[in-house]
Amino acid sequence: MTPGPDLQQLIDTIRHDAGTDDVLQQLATASSTISDLTATSDAALGYFVDRARGAGKSWVEISSVLGVSKQAAHKRFADSWPAKLDLDRFTLRTKVVIQAASAIARERGQGFVGAEHLLLGLFTEPQSIATLLMTEAGVTEDGVQAAIDAEAPPVAAGDVPADELPLTPRASHVIGQATEEALLLGHNYVGTEHLLLAFYHYPAGVAAKVLTQLGLPEQAARHGVRAALEKLTGGK
Repeated sequence: MTPGPDLQQLIDTIRHDAGTDDVLQQLATASSTISDLTATSDAALGYFVDRARGAGKSWVEISSVLGVSKQAAHKRFADSWPAKLDLDRFTLRTKVVIQAASAIARERGQGFVGAEHLLLGLFTEPQSIATLLMTEAGVTEDGVQAAIDAEAPPVAAGDVPADELPLTPRASHVIGQATEEALLLGHNYVGTEHLLLAFYHYPAGVAAKVLTQLGLPEQAARHGVRAALEKLTGGK
């Protein structure tokens, strides 16, 4: 296992980042650095917990690995999602995709927004990183639509609520995991590429199954996202 920085390395880094011998400024830098490390560590741990859940592992198994009680693990990782998602760091394109998912759900006669609707919503932004990557892999809107219809057929038009449609727990978690994907990549924004990668946290879900079935498995998607981002940044 690659070791993390030891205490002295961390202290030296904080002093360097502070750029001054003023003890209060060093303290402020230390506080900010530790907060960032904690948030990133929590996001990384949550990422792997969620993957374990997506693979069908129980809270008993997960809590045993983490060395905490089942109740503690469930409270920390299952009950931590806000009722109303904070989209402040989401790019405009990603927000458009999420909004489009609601309209797509209505068109399919469904009174909820699922991960499959988010996947279809990506095609409303054809120039986004995620959609370009899908297109390059041969994953088309028609193909995704047909595959989703086979997994979860649309229903006859009925009394779909006129107000905002609720997200399913999985769709809510996918959006939350998109934020964690961004953190793990060191990004301060949440783009369509992060949303795409978040689908794979739930390999048994319709969105992940459809993507894999149509020729874009997780490893190919992750490689494609890295390549696209490197191209945009000039390899930096």
